[in-house]
Amino acid sequence: MKGNISFVKGDITLQDTDAIVNAANSSLLGGGGVDGAIHKAAGPALDEECRRIGYCPTGQAVITTGGNLKAKYVIHTVGPIWHGGTRNEPELLASCYRNSLKLAEEKDIKTIAFPSISTGAYGYPIEQAAHIAVKTVSDYLKTSNTIKEVRFVLFSKRDYDVYVEAYKELQ
Repeated sequence: MKGNISFVKGDITLQDTDAIVNAANSSLLGGGGVDGAIHKAAGPALDEECRRIGYCPTGQAVITTGGNLKAKYVIHTVGPIWHGGTRNEPELLASCYRNSLKLAEEKDIKTIAFPSISTGAYGYPIEQAAHIAVKTVSDYLKTSNTIKEVRFVLFSKRDYDVYVEAYKELQ
């Protein structure tokens, strides 16, 4: 692997990476959880940019400036709502990570922080989501010459532990 993967228990809005990823809803207008926290911390410039973009389908990603955040960019990706795994959820979740990393490369972003996408209000089981996240990112970094660090920022100790364990199992 060319890039480094790290794990942090903390607040994604405080990360000093080039970009942070927002687990957005398809309207991009902010909601609860990570999405609401990012919109609140970034300020009105982020809301204006998201309103201009207007929509992002599940599994896809769009990029905006970071507004008042330390991060220069916010990559917004819409994770799947969990329906028991019967509606292509694993593929859509992996697509969120891949498409976010592709946008990062296009903007020459070297460091990026991800939350745990779809595991809050969208109900994706954390253990399954963590495995998809770390495998997708690990596979992507094997061929990326641009991205130097991917940081998973987990809000709770339990989520942090699940992600670290998923990474260990991948090794």
